[in-house]
Amino acid sequence: MHDASHPEPHHRPAAAREPARPSHWRSVTGRAAALLAFWLVLTGVSVADLPIGAAATLLATWVSLRLVPAGQFSIRPLALARLLMRFLQQSIAAGIDVAWRAFDPRLPLQPGIISYSSPLPPGPRRNAFLTLTSLLPGTLPCASDDSGNLAIHCLDVGQPVASSLAAEEALFVRAVGSTSGNG
Repeated sequence: MHDASHPEPHHRPAAAREPARPSHWRSVTGRAAALLAFWLVLTGVSVADLPIGAAATLLATWVSLRLVPAGQFSIRPLALARLLMRFLQQSIAAGIDVAWRAFDPRLPLQPGIISYSSPLPPGPRRNAFLTLTSLLPGTLPCASDDSGNLAIHCLDVGQPVASSLAAEEALFVRAVGSTSGNG
């Protein structure tokens, strides 16, 4: 007689039958380590706060895995470091340029929208790239058109915004993996 409360082995979900791959656990532990490090940077190292930090890390790791399952991004540390260094350099240079233009009326501002064609298909990678570009002074992704091109608001349409975005995107793709399987 078959007991409905105990399903047959072949009826169990695949996750219950197959052990997790080592790469999955590397992704999980890498995220947890990064989130714990972020916690420690924000709160400082205090033995009294570690239980709360560990709980926050576990919860944040679980949420992270629910939002972006393991394996969707393959972070390359060296390429990520290059991307962060360029981002820092671009942020400082663009911030100075924006401030200079704001305080010197002789410098022209030509605000407008440019169209940027991204090779990243809609999905998590493109969203992460757009988030990165929104942090750069002077550029703000604001929409995409019917053909998938991105509308980027910029302070000076006379500047080489599209080529700068292409360079940022190339570094981004090297840091987080290829454009295939983006979903």
